[in-house]
Amino acid sequence: MSLFKNIFSSKKKENLDKGLEKSKASFFSKLGKAVAGKSKVDDDVLDNLEEVLVSSDVGVATTLKIIDRIEARVSKDKYMGTEELNVILREEIAGLLSETNLGEETEISLPMGVKPYVIMVVGVNGVGKTTTIGKLAYQLKAQGYKVVLGAADTFRAAAIDQLQVWADRVDVPIVKQNMGSDPASVAFDTLSSAITQEADVVIIDTAGRLHNKVNLMNELAKVKRVMQKVVEDTPHEVLLVLDGSTGQNAFEQARQFTKATEVTSLAVTKLDGTAKGGVVIGISDQFQIPVKYIGVGEGIEDLQVFNKYEFVDSFFNTSV
Repeated sequence: MSLFKNIFSSKKKENLDKGLEKSKASFFSKLGKAVAGKSKVDDDVLDNLEEVLVSSDVGVATTLKIIDRIEARVSKDKYMGTEELNVILREEIAGLLSETNLGEETEISLPMGVKPYVIMVVGVNGVGKTTTIGKLAYQLKAQGYKVVLGAADTFRAAAIDQLQVWADRVDVPIVKQNMGSDPASVAFDTLSSAITQEADVVIIDTAGRLHNKVNLMNELAKVKRVMQKVVEDTPHEVLLVLDGSTGQNAFEQARQFTKATEVTSLAVTKLDGTAKGGVVIGISDQFQIPVKYIGVGEGIEDLQVFNKYEFVDSFFNTSV
């Protein structure tokens, strides 16, 4: 099927397959029980399938869309054996995600003529925000871009220290101030420094707390206003990092942050350590914000550009 042509390098595909192992094992175990003793896809099988998808963190709204698509197909084909269900699921989920043009990239790319390209990264503490920034900086540098990091999460000293560790590891410059400093001031200094250094990309870390949405909204709005004094129309991208292992909590964080600021892209991390990989399907479908990156391992190259076709292919490929 053309949707599933090999568009990743074999190494990336291998890492993706490995990263989704726990999710696949859990899903297919549940699916096996759902169709046990059944030879035909009927109402009982569809009810059980609905439960499997919801319990696999695909999300209720997306699950209902998938069930509707399969019901329409069963009605059209009159008879559908349960042994076909894996292939049908793969095709219908790919078809559902194909209704938008999101998640079709295969490599990190930046728009032409925008320099410096400014990415503001948001997300609660513990989701892998700093690690994502570090891995993204590494991959951008490897592609020849000059990257500058900004430590605007001044709420925690640990956040500044962690970003410094990544800056040293990747060997890119970092702009920082002391804990408790004004985040907007750090962002201002970072952009000013990036222009002086003729940097291609600026990645700004921000405070990872959501205890008070109004305060968060005001803080992020201030950071944006101050950055725009240095570079117009910044940030060019607001990247929300979500922990895939939290399942439905990731949906809730996405809802809260999209209310607090204009999120333009998503990164879903820690998929290798969880059976909740289905959350990527639901988030990709429901928020109509591109899932741009997924984390499928601890290695520095295990932050991958999310491609929906490769993801669905790996998720439903039982031969690996």
